Parts: sequence; C-alpha cells; structure tokens
Amino acid sequence: MTAVPTVAAGAMTASVASASPQSPLLELRAITVTLAGEGGAGEAGAGEAGATTILDRVSLSLGHGEVLGVVGESGAGKSMTGAAVIGLLEPPLALTGGEILLDGQRIDTLPEREMRRVRGARIGMIFQDPLTSLNPVMTIGHQLVETIRQHSDRDRRAAREYAVTLLGDVGIPSPADRLSSYPHEFSGGMRQRVVIALALAGDPQLIIADEPTTALDVSIQAQIIALLKDVAAKRGAGVLIITHDLGVIAEIADRVAVMYAGRVVEVAPIEDILHRPAHPYTRALMGSIPTLGQRRETLPQIPGAMPRPSARPAGCAFHPRCAERLPRCAAERPELEAKRGGEVACWAV
Repeated sequence: MTAVPTVAAGAMTASVASASPQSPLLELRAITVTLAGEGGAGEAGAGEAGATTILDRVSLSLGHGEVLGVVGESGAGKSMTGAAVIGLLEPPLALTGGEILLDGQRIDTLPEREMRRVRGARIGMIFQDPLTSLNPVMTIGHQLVETIRQHSDRDRRAAREYAVTLLGDVGIPSPADRLSSYPHEFSGGMRQRVVIALALAGDPQLIIADEPTTALDVSIQAQIIALLKDVAAKRGAGVLIITHDLGVIAEIADRVAVMYAGRVVEVAPIEDILHRPAHPYTRALMGSIPTLGQRRETLPQIPGAMPRPSARPAGCAFHPRCAERLPRCAAERPELEAKRGGEVACWAV
C-alpha cells in the first residue's frame, strides 16, 4: 500500500459542503447481492435457501461533485458494490434486496435496454486494467467517436472534434495525432487516460473508478488521482473510487466508506478516517500501513483472515479478529449509527 500522507485538519474540499444530504446524486438503500447455487445460505437469514450473501444491506450516498472512497481488504465487497450500481451483475449473482437511486430515479429495476442508456450517458466506468476496456484492433479515435455518437446527437465530424477535446482534457499530448493510434501504442498510464476519456464521453453525472491506479507506478498514480479530482471539480460529477490503497484515498476522497465482509462498517470524512478512525477495523487498517515520518521495526497486523461469504459469523463479522469485542458482538449485528461525526457499525464505540 502507498504510504498515507499527512492531511491537515479541515482540509475537506468545498464539494462536500455543496453536496446536499437531502438530494444525493447516488443513493444505495440496503442493497443485498446474493450468489445462487453455492450449497448454503451462509449466516442465518442472509439470503434465500441455496444462496450465499455477498453484499449484506449496503447503504451509501454520494453527493454531486463529491469523491467517495470505498476501501477494505480483498473480498470486502468493494468491486461488487460498483458492479451492482452500474448493473453489471451476471448470473448466478443477483441484486435481491434494496434500492439504487441515481439523482432521485431508481435504476436497479430498469429493463436492460434502458440500463444500457444509463451506462455511459449517466454513469461512466473506469476499470483497473485499461486493456480490458479498449478494443486492441480498433484505433483510439474510432472507439472514442463511436462512444460519443452513441450517447449524443453529434455527427461524426463533431464527435471527432469532441474526441480530440477529451484526449486533451485528460492530458494526452498531440491529441489530434493520437486518434489514429492503437491501444498497444500507448503506455499504461496513457491507456488509463484514454479509458478516463471514454468514461467522460457521454458527459456522465457519476463516475465509478474501480482500482484505477493499481497497475501504475507512483508518479503516474499521482497524475491519475489529480485528473480524477479535476473531473469532479470542473464537471461537477460525483466520483465513486474503489481501492484497497488508503494512500490513494487520502489524496482524492472527501469521504470514505470502509467495508468488511460485504458490509459497510464506517463512513466518515477523510480527515476523520486518517486521524480519528472510530471502528476497530478502520483503526487496524490505518495501523497496518506505513506512515511518513514514523519509524517502526514491524508493522502491526490484523490477526486471522476475512471470513468467506458462506462462512460469515453471526453478529459483527469482524468480532473474531477484534481485540475490543464485547459479548454481544458475537450475537447481534450492529447497524450504522451516527457517531463521532460519521456513521459507525460497532457496539464498542
């Protein structure tokens, strides 16, 4: 993980203040995602018979122009949350509970034909590996122009002009000349910039970035982070960034949602997550990564491992690994409650 930089108290961006909690851009209301045919229902009441619960009543909100980071260990449900929002769950996965609203409109019940219009036009997606998002046998220009025309009424000439503008906006040198280039002719960082341009082609309200910097070196990571922050600030788009790297989150997010075993355990402003984490899991995550200016012989570790979705314990899923557990933690699941300036799901806080 990237070392977490120091963030001064009060360094929240203006976008948080402007985002109205009464009218969020994106709202997840207790969504549940299950995996069918795994030979068990997981914990009691977690899903239908024969199904395993992957996401368990996840609730989140994102304001206009806000950057919300979603963090946690591998298997916490971060990427599954993004896939549920954009409607890319393939059987045997299914959204079996809750609601997803985009700018007040429920989108989880839309027919697939209508949902295809939402993707790209209203929601842009940036995946971890740009090579999986780009067609290797088509030029960058062709892919951008076709995407722009699909989500607007621009003719081919206007779409080409807009493609040049987008490439310039994301920092591609000589953008008009690069329209004829193929994906393999770009570096990894430049390919990710092209993917961001594609995500912006339909002028979306919401951008979901799933591990957008994982395969990049540190200097390129910083450039991509700055680019995403610029997109949120200039275009007023909300950004949902999914990552395991708290260093990335520290640089870009206004608020952070911490996930564990398919549940949200804490949501708070970034400065609180970095300096005053409330949930024992969040504190353990923060303690297990290097911090600039602090010398240690060894880094603290979180004992044990995250439970498999089919073997999650009753009560708080983190309690077997938690040094602060109480007797009720093994029997009762804590719900998110307003505590310490954010929301925390913990009996011990």
